[in-house]
Amino acid sequence: MAVRNEAANLEAALDAVFGQDYTGPMEVVVADGCSTDETPAILQRRLAAEPRLRVVGNPDREVASGLNRAIEAAGGEVVVRCDGHAEPAADYVRTAVEILEETGAAAVGGRQAAEGTALLQRAASIAMTSPFGMGNSRFRYSAAAGPADTVYLGAFTRTALEEAGGFDPSLRRNQDYELNYRLRRAGKLVWFDPRLKVVYRPRSSLRALWRQYLDYGRWKRVVLLRNPGSLAWRQTAPPLLVIGLTLSAAAAAARRPFWWVVPLCYLAFLTAGTAVEMLRRRDLSAWLLPAVMPTMHLAWGIGFLLVPVKEVRARTR
Repeated sequence: MAVRNEAANLEAALDAVFGQDYTGPMEVVVADGCSTDETPAILQRRLAAEPRLRVVGNPDREVASGLNRAIEAAGGEVVVRCDGHAEPAADYVRTAVEILEETGAAAVGGRQAAEGTALLQRAASIAMTSPFGMGNSRFRYSAAAGPADTVYLGAFTRTALEEAGGFDPSLRRNQDYELNYRLRRAGKLVWFDPRLKVVYRPRSSLRALWRQYLDYGRWKRVVLLRNPGSLAWRQTAPPLLVIGLTLSAAAAAARRPFWWVVPLCYLAFLTAGTAVEMLRRRDLSAWLLPAVMPTMHLAWGIGFLLVPVKEVRARTR
């Protein structure tokens, strides 16, 4: 686990990790990225009470670097990734180990079960687990096990991780997708199984959600420039939406006919998505989807299109 300033969620995450029903030997290694909140104090309290916990430093403060340091410090044959916003189900480690043995996969993972308490956080959870919000990203909502392009967090064989070279420390986001792409390119199997469930707590404001998805889009472009073969069709939708809306605005300003086609189609898409999820979830927070989904889609698309080239070059090996 790589964390930084996760005091609000860390106790619940650690409770879930130490509450695993796996009966084999298990250690928990947390890489702290120079946290300035109560995270170090929480870790010190847990160290005193839990002999299986180890804490290592992560002076780079980046997730990938922290994960690599934690993996290096760990001694197990299976490496299970977690993070400070995640709460794996009690049978997560046991089931992951069983699936690794059954399938011969290099990496296995399951569903990102986004859950929220506040109204907007619940709406974000719905968007993150809906095809209208996330396209065909299997780990968000699929109920069918099988090969996948990537999985959420994931459990890995140490051998596969070492052969792949670990997580890429030059990537601030999309480290998991890029690692799984390298594993698949090397002929190894990445496997999704919905029995593996991890509760995830989304951002609770539109501003935080915007920043998160802006970053996702930026770093996805870095990954795609480095590995063009890793492109999935769903990743073309947000930038095409931004381009379409921009051209529509220009056409409207120039008084061109049919400028309204793209905005109207997107509005129909949002309306349909909201209606479907309202009927499925029976949750009034779904009424906020017309605000939440455009925040995610547009931020991702803008981040993808507008990342500075010099930043891409600087972060590329």
